[in-house]
Amino acid sequence: MNGPELGRFSTNDHVSLTKGNLSRARALGTVIRMTYFPGTPDMIRKTALLGASLAALCLAAPAIAAGADTDADRPAAGIARLQDDSGDAASATPTMSFGTWGVDTTMLDQDIDPGDDFFAYVNQRWLDANPLPPEYSRFGAFTLLSEKSTTDVKALLDDLAAKDPATLSNDERRILSAYQAYLDTDAIDAAGLAPARPYLDAIVGATTLDQLAQLWAKPGYASPIGGAVSVDAKEPDRYVAYVGFGGLGLPDRDYYLDTSEKGREIQAKYKDYLAFLLGEAGYQDPRAAAEAVYAFEDRIARTVAWDRAVRRNRDLTYNRVSSEEMAAMAGKVPVLEMLSAIGLDKSPTYVVSLMPPTPEEVKALGLDAATLAKIGKGLPGMFELLGETPVATLQAWTIKEFLSDNAAVLPSRFDEASFDFYGKTLRGTPEQRPRWKRAIGEAEGLLGELIGKEYVARYFPPENKEAMDKLVANLRVALGQSIDEIDWMSEETKKQAHAKLDSFDPKIGYRPNLETYDGLAIDADDPIANRMASAKWEQADNVAKLGQPIDRTEWGMLPQTVNAYYNSVKNEIVFPAAILQQPFFALTNDVAVNYGAIGAVIGHEMGHGFDDQGSKSDATGALRNWWTDADRKAFDKLGDAVVAQYNAFCPLDEGKTCVNGRLTLGENIGDLGGLSMAYRAYKIATQGKDVPVIDGLSGDQRFFIAWAQVWRSAQREENYRTRLRTDPHSPEEYRVNGVVRNLDEWYKAFNVKPGDALYIPPEKRVRIW
Repeated sequence: MNGPELGRFSTNDHVSLTKGNLSRARALGTVIRMTYFPGTPDMIRKTALLGASLAALCLAAPAIAAGADTDADRPAAGIARLQDDSGDAASATPTMSFGTWGVDTTMLDQDIDPGDDFFAYVNQRWLDANPLPPEYSRFGAFTLLSEKSTTDVKALLDDLAAKDPATLSNDERRILSAYQAYLDTDAIDAAGLAPARPYLDAIVGATTLDQLAQLWAKPGYASPIGGAVSVDAKEPDRYVAYVGFGGLGLPDRDYYLDTSEKGREIQAKYKDYLAFLLGEAGYQDPRAAAEAVYAFEDRIARTVAWDRAVRRNRDLTYNRVSSEEMAAMAGKVPVLEMLSAIGLDKSPTYVVSLMPPTPEEVKALGLDAATLAKIGKGLPGMFELLGETPVATLQAWTIKEFLSDNAAVLPSRFDEASFDFYGKTLRGTPEQRPRWKRAIGEAEGLLGELIGKEYVARYFPPENKEAMDKLVANLRVALGQSIDEIDWMSEETKKQAHAKLDSFDPKIGYRPNLETYDGLAIDADDPIANRMASAKWEQADNVAKLGQPIDRTEWGMLPQTVNAYYNSVKNEIVFPAAILQQPFFALTNDVAVNYGAIGAVIGHEMGHGFDDQGSKSDATGALRNWWTDADRKAFDKLGDAVVAQYNAFCPLDEGKTCVNGRLTLGENIGDLGGLSMAYRAYKIATQGKDVPVIDGLSGDQRFFIAWAQVWRSAQREENYRTRLRTDPHSPEEYRVNGVVRNLDEWYKAFNVKPGDALYIPPEKRVRIW
């Protein structure tokens, strides 16, 4: 599901790379359907990266720093007094109130007709009263809860720091060391580039493509070619190695192709950033080196990379390749040696995500010329490009990647330069996130599940899990009823759909066997060494899966992550402990609010199993066609109608810059199906019960208001533009308005009539599940 973006998650590159400085909790390159919450940057585990097809609710949710409340029996406590650690009222984090039953009705704007703008009716008063603080490119309900999670974790770390050091366990000492090493900017500045020098020298010393390829295979070094182990999407009872490529320093290939004035400005500033990094590395002519690196990335964007929307097609992105075939396509690149050095040579096969389709595949998949024009040369093209590119350029690329990836733990000038480009230029964020908040993210990236163990012990009441079990059970019944009632699906396909629903594996709160990171040593004085050690541990842990039974207890998120996801290869829906708080859920909430919020989130994740891509996996998680041709055609027709609806949402540049309905289709289906399922489940939960009017609002009205409240969010224009180009989730206002206008129940609840801005005729409303 998605915080501000429930649904599929992927990084700016195509497959997980061997970037060991990103730890288990960090997302590298995955196809993960997730809930999207604004500001949840690091919580997808690297081991879930490749081919996992997880869908998340919202990966971009803003984070929030809450007060010092630590009472587990008051899960929403602290939200109303969130503020920056400095205590300075001027820098206070926006707060939200949820009244006595889950919604503060004083925030409803009676001057706005719900039928004209339902998002604004629920959220505009709050948005007007809460301008974005300078550290955020976006802030909303997801951010609020993410910040609370951050502050809750800080309370845990503060308690550890207050202990007598002699009494700390080894795990407690490692957690504190990871946190404090990142926090100690004086020591980082004083050390200069000395901690990074051995790694930079190793890159400089790799003077041939073969030597550089061996270095790329080592954990902690960025590589344009990489691989990792994940569940085989077509044989989900085994692990295989997925192999792919990356290489772009800008968020997407479209940034290199952009010839607008704004696009050229971003390109120029990126080149400035490259020149800064290479100058710091000691290049005599850093500007020339930067131009060479940019030209290399530009060729990837123009000739190798694929359009982001086309990359969603799972029928195109599963390609089995033998060792012999891999070597043949690699040319001058010693790819088999690289894969062996990583430990992937033991894989029964290799799965490549981006391979140009054969003529037979083009015909079978019905790919038109417009789609084919968006497909680059893929992995074979990357091998070709690497063989043609001077080693000196590849060295410079690897150096800039190492420095940029580790900018936060290098002297302050690196951290500031990184933020100036990626934060200010690309996201429009005026100020860097406070160091202590980022330090918590760093500690979670290195030892997240150790911290998660303490988090759930303090903050996750068992009653929350019990209530969620009931919600999930009702959502299952609701989806089953919906499948039975669908008039466009045959009985043959319905039987398969029920089998998939019956095999859903819901996971709530936290995994039972949280990781202990045995053997991972953490240095209290060297944050770069910690990242490299974590990368080595991660790689070994990941590769060790080959030949082993599938670990169905493993999670792709930490307990303290405010998000949720669906994983198609395991057919599982996962809801970490941290999301089970307001505005999503509270035991004190009105039942309609819980179903309109967390219920719709559950439905969203379940819906990912039946969206345009998740529906390609069967009850066992295997990627195969279990539909009749006629049913698939009918389903795709409904999806095309959803695409057309969202393509018409054009928020910027006087209607010229629009939502990409094809890129966001999976998430939009998740939202539409999730809210529909949740409404049905709400009716199941209240069947035969008196549903009172509360504060003048009916139960149905409260249900839909709860959904809109979840997506309460504002963002800066630069961030908006980046998201429209790269984010598989629609902007928050359309996750509200674009969904409710398709549900007859919403029209009835708010007396929406022809002439209202959101009104669409019944025959044009889309209801899939």
